[in-house]
Amino acid sequence: MQSAMFLAVQHDCVPMDKSAGSGSKSEEKREKMKRTLLKDWKTRLSYFLQNSSTPAKPKTSKKSKQQTFIKPSPEEALLWSEAFDELLASKYGLAAFRAFLKSEFCEENIEFWLACEDFKKTKSPQKLSSKARKIYTDFIEKEAPKEINIDFQTKTLIAQNIQEATSGCFTTAQKRVYSLMENNSYPRFLESEFYQDLCKKPQINTEPHAT
Repeated sequence: MQSAMFLAVQHDCVPMDKSAGSGSKSEEKREKMKRTLLKDWKTRLSYFLQNSSTPAKPKTSKKSKQQTFIKPSPEEALLWSEAFDELLASKYGLAAFRAFLKSEFCEENIEFWLACEDFKKTKSPQKLSSKARKIYTDFIEKEAPKEINIDFQTKTLIAQNIQEATSGCFTTAQKRVYSLMENNSYPRFLESEFYQDLCKKPQINTEPHAT
């Protein structure tokens, strides 16, 4: 549902030097798209989260509990600034951060991190192997649709490890991506207008009413 609310543009926040010959026109187009997303991601996210947190009638579907977000209080939102893990532990915070990464063209970072979290919980050897191949195809291999920004040595090691997949196949890459988000995107998210608004306490009107 989230992906339907936003334009998917895949790009690394801190991209490696891939093609030095990208023309000025494509760069201008990319900057224009970025400004557009930065302009309306706050409005779209607010609308999405507000509607997701609206109480609904009980449903028999098992999916009824999914995608439910409750807007945090200013005190709860302030906790996100204390540690990156505090932000990731909040459903609302994670959705907001993911939308922010999309506006910065690096949503693949959080998607990879989440895929790794799910991967580590997998018990079945068969599922472990199939998930490892999918993560490698989606995020690791050259020209992958959601290629993350990690070094060639780490990519090579992963390619070797997934031949006999274990829960630790992507540990090194996940740590690198986590560090990239924590040191780059996370501070910018905390400075964003959307986050600053969440932290503001509602003002109480103390002016006397006119008679």
